[in-house]
Amino acid sequence: MTLDEIHTLAWDKGDGLLPAIVQHAITGRVLMLGYMNQDALRETLASGRVVFFSRSRQQLWTKGETSGHFLDVVDVSTDCDADTILVLADPLGPTCHKGTESCFADAVATDAQRLAFLALLESIITHRISDQPEGSYTARLFAQGPSRIAQKVGEEGLETALAAVTRDDEGVVSECADLVFHLLVLLKSRELDLELVVEELKARHAAKG
Repeated sequence: MTLDEIHTLAWDKGDGLLPAIVQHAITGRVLMLGYMNQDALRETLASGRVVFFSRSRQQLWTKGETSGHFLDVVDVSTDCDADTILVLADPLGPTCHKGTESCFADAVATDAQRLAFLALLESIITHRISDQPEGSYTARLFAQGPSRIAQKVGEEGLETALAAVTRDDEGVVSECADLVFHLLVLLKSRELDLELVVEELKARHAAKG
């Protein structure tokens, strides 16, 4: 959405206010629901951070202005009737004032949402590689190059296979987690994304009918 499109929304339906659903840009989890007027939406688009209109205080407020847990805007769109706003955001900390990731903390996560953590982990790995924080295992491993990363994948693969026949379920899960993590680092070392692997799996499934 652009600033020029703000006036095209159905503001008259809500007496100048429209509900704004905020969704995690990577995992797809619904984080919160707020309300925006035209000024709030304009400020959201201009600042790159989610701004709501407070119905109780009758004023604009930036989410995170007190806690520092801002919602950085990734994309803004509307539904087919132009009377509901959808904001994809990158949360800088817990969204809810109670300290939980989402204001809908009790909502049961779907299988897709649980698996979406892999995309979030991929994003974390990317940031570790680019930012190179002190003491980061990911940054240190990546700096050693593809050959060392491939060696680690081989080691973790062998340990996973051995765990499958010698260890309990908890041990198998732990080794699988190590293997998946190192596979994600390997993909990054080749400048490849997990999405390509997903698309390959989808293509194979489609080919089998």
